[in-house]
Amino acid sequence: MKSDPTAAQMLGVLREKADPSRVPVLQRFFRTQPGEYGEGDRFIGVTVPSVRRLSRRFRGAALDEIDALLHSPIHEARLLALVLMVQAFRRAPEAGQRKIYKLYLSRTRWINSWDLVDSSAPQIVGAWLAHRSRAPLWKLARSRSLWERRIAIIATHHFIREGDLTETFAIAEMLLADEHDLIHKAVGWMLREAGKRDAAAERRFLARRAARMPRTMLRYAIETFSERERRKYLRAAAGSGEVRAPTDAALRRERSKEHRDTS
Repeated sequence: MKSDPTAAQMLGVLREKADPSRVPVLQRFFRTQPGEYGEGDRFIGVTVPSVRRLSRRFRGAALDEIDALLHSPIHEARLLALVLMVQAFRRAPEAGQRKIYKLYLSRTRWINSWDLVDSSAPQIVGAWLAHRSRAPLWKLARSRSLWERRIAIIATHHFIREGDLTETFAIAEMLLADEHDLIHKAVGWMLREAGKRDAAAERRFLARRAARMPRTMLRYAIETFSERERRKYLRAAAGSGEVRAPTDAALRRERSKEHRDTS
């Protein structure tokens, strides 16, 4: 394949990797039935490792062709397009990165599944906004679109890796009352990741909010806590009231106890 493949050529090679026997499983996993979040999405049965291998093969694809591929009704084609977009963003100079970032936000209609968001939002939206105004994230977090709201919180994973937790906690607060399970999971996941960088900061956030958090969100957020502490937070979510954030000394004692119990 030449270094500047067309969208049609990339889709043709993708179809060669298809395994129709995988399609029913993928349709169930990504909830494609009427009324579900992935209603109408189409799969051809290509594995994620295969998509990533093809992304290396098509590394030289032009942005216009990547964009055309992103418009495909086939889920794996959109995933391939986004992986290619991430690769292009990493190689591009600032002007090229700005173009890709703007294109990405203009195409959220096609970034319409949790795996598509999670594999691209931190690398493009988070990376572009890392040292710029975070105002676009607030607009996304207020969107009626489930996927734009998920982009807002997942994009902050890039900031977390740089040790900046401010937007993660702020957008988590904003999405606390969101009704969708996929947002509950995303917020809980990012809170957990923030806690890996600053455990005390996560616990301070949870102390006044655990009682109001959707249970799924809370479970994701406290997944790495000790069993004893998880029970405490889950009782708060069940209506027993505010949880007092543990002091640093209490956290050290808890870690010491865990070490003794497992040694």
